[in-house]
Amino acid sequence: MNSTLVSSLTEIDNALSNRFIELDPEGYFLIYLDRDAGLICAKHFTNVIDDRGVALDPETGKPIPCKGPVTRTHTTVFTGRTAKELCVEIFEKTKPCPLSYLDHAAYLGREFVRAEMALLSGQEYIQD
Repeated sequence: MNSTLVSSLTEIDNALSNRFIELDPEGYFLIYLDRDAGLICAKHFTNVIDDRGVALDPETGKPIPCKGPVTRTHTTVFTGRTAKELCVEIFEKTKPCPLSYLDHAAYLGREFVRAEMALLSGQEYIQD
């Protein structure tokens, strides 16, 4: 792939990563790799969305920061060897499904593919 095209596509993705996203009232996921086990992992956390669209910790009522350490207990850890396996586990096998927005599901699918590529290539994975 030529470097001009790669640069252009990277610019598009970087710009889209900075858009406003309406938060899913069913919660959020922190995605990471367990390289020793060969797994893509997704910790699910619940939240409450206030009238300003801010995610709050349901136990404390305090805003959940976007950056920096957060000490919260996850509800579930989902794992899969591939992005597809992880998506099936979360979206098809888990009842009720732990997310309610289609854009959230699309985002997770994209992130799981990125995580799978990083797992296979040995590259670092950082959730977008």
